[in-house]
This record gives sequence, C-alpha cells and structure tokens, in this order.
Amino acid sequence: MNANSFEKYAADKAAHILQAKNIAPLRERIAALPEVASYLKSDRGIYIVPQDSGVSQDVSPLTECARQQILSIAHDLKPWRKGPFYLFDLHIDSEWQSFIKWNLFSPHLHLAKKHIADVGCNNGYYMFEMLLHGGSDKIAAPASITGFDPSGIFKCQFEFLNHFVKAPMTFELLGVEDLPSYTRARDRLFDVIFCLGVLYHRQNPIETLKCLAQSLQKGGELILDTLILESSQELCLSPAHTYAKMSNVYFIPSIPTLQGWCQRAKFNHFETLAILPTTTQEQRKTPWVDSQSLEAFLCPQQNLTIEGYQAPVRGYFKLRKE
Repeated sequence: MNANSFEKYAADKAAHILQAKNIAPLRERIAALPEVASYLKSDRGIYIVPQDSGVSQDVSPLTECARQQILSIAHDLKPWRKGPFYLFDLHIDSEWQSFIKWNLFSPHLHLAKKHIADVGCNNGYYMFEMLLHGGSDKIAAPASITGFDPSGIFKCQFEFLNHFVKAPMTFELLGVEDLPSYTRARDRLFDVIFCLGVLYHRQNPIETLKCLAQSLQKGGELILDTLILESSQELCLSPAHTYAKMSNVYFIPSIPTLQGWCQRAKFNHFETLAILPTTTQEQRKTPWVDSQSLEAFLCPQQNLTIEGYQAPVRGYFKLRKE
C-alpha cells in the first residue's frame, strides 16, 4: 500500500468509527465544553489542574453548569478501564490502578527526544505519563507521542481529557497490524514502542511482534506487558472458550515460548523486568465500570480463574531490535 492509499484507508477507517451513532454525539458534547487553561501532574494517577489553582484540587474555575456538563459526559464515557484521572474536582476511579504498572516500568525508560508509539493506548493514560516522565525539563521531553487504538469510546475519553490540557500527542484510530504501513507512509520509524496488555488478545502473536519490530528503528526498544504461563518449558495456554471470562484471549505463553516468538520476530535483546500476579488491588470494580472485574473472574480462593486456569500472572519485558 503506497502512502496515498494508506492515508485514504486510515481516514476512511477513522470516519467510519467516529460517525457511529454512540460516538458522534459524544464528540460534539466534548467540543462544546468550556476552555479552561490547565496543566498536568502525575501522582498515583493523572491530575488535570486549572492554571489558577496551584496544586489544590479544591478550587475549580468552572461554573456549576460546566461542572455538571463534565460529570455527565464522564459518566456517558464509561467504562473507564485505565486511570485514575483527577479532572479538576472530579475523581474518575478507573478499573485499573494504572500507575502501579507505570511505576514498575518507569525506572527502565529513556524517552528524551524519542519518537514513541503506544499500541493499544486505550484512553491515553500511559501517554500522559510518558509526557510527564522527564519532568518540567523540555530537553528530557519525548520528540513525539502517538497512540494507536481503533476504539471510538477510548478516542472520546482521550479527547475529553485532552480538551483542557491540549497535550501535544496524537491518537490514531488504527491497530497494531497498521503500524508497518503507517511508518512507511510517514517515512519515520519509532524509537520506543509500548505494547501493554495487547499480545494475548491477538490471534497471531508472532505476526503481531513482527509488526512491532518492523515499526522500530534499529536499536529501538519495545516495552511489552503480557499474560504469562508459569512454566520453565516451551508451553503455551490456548483457552478453548474463555480465560478469566474473556473470550478474546488466545495465547498465554511461558517465558521460554515468548522468548522464541521474539527471536522469530527479529528482536535480539530480551530482558525480563518483572513477573507479578495481577491482584484485586490493581484491577477491581468501581462505579466507573458497569461490569464485573477481576474478583468475579477468579475462583473463591483467587488462585485459579473461574474456568480453572492459572490465575493471571503478567510478565514485563524490554526488547530491543539491533
């Protein structure tokens, strides 16, 4: 696919998603929100703070009508999977305490002046963290941050949050399979790619890893988080129907299996950062998620999924393409 063909494909795909009857009205309401000069900060979540209130979350420059607009839109944007977010005096208590994962990765990251992609970016939570990673030092800031996720509701959540801070980030309504064509059309590869909680949802994980590798510069890094089968052998769990009530989980590899997949995808460096169970402190039901969460997906003892499989264990990895 040449550059012009890809740009038309991407534009048509985005238009189809954004014209959906549940998405277009939300975007109109978000665009009509008042402008409030705001800034970002990170502290066990992402805070959007009005410029004239210092660090206090108790002061809001908004009228009561505007506050009710924001609250109404936030509720209509459910479910909020990633977060939490503190939007002025509104606490969006997301299903995932995403700062736990970010704090694990953060010491291993070098993002200054890098072109970064977040594949499966959800509402952009980690993109906001990436932007803040270097602190207030502009020299330490990333060169660019681009999120990829073909979900209209996540795009709306991102636009809702970014309406106030106008952070210099891009959200593309594209999937991981689109990355190689995207980088060819833009004539630029990424320095760092994040792929968090995506691989086990893909029906061809090796092809997914190849798409990621093809989209990286030589020497580029992939920050990967995926479910792991606890075994020292080259094994992979492929659930027949569901895993932890998720029907879109296809392959959960052992670390030796994952390492083999990565070698096939032409990653030369494989570093394990951590192997940790997912707990109900990190993922849990809140009023901002109108569905079940981890506790309902596990057996009463919480050592197995409701189907009898190993309870969720996640591996966190840094891969490099030489």
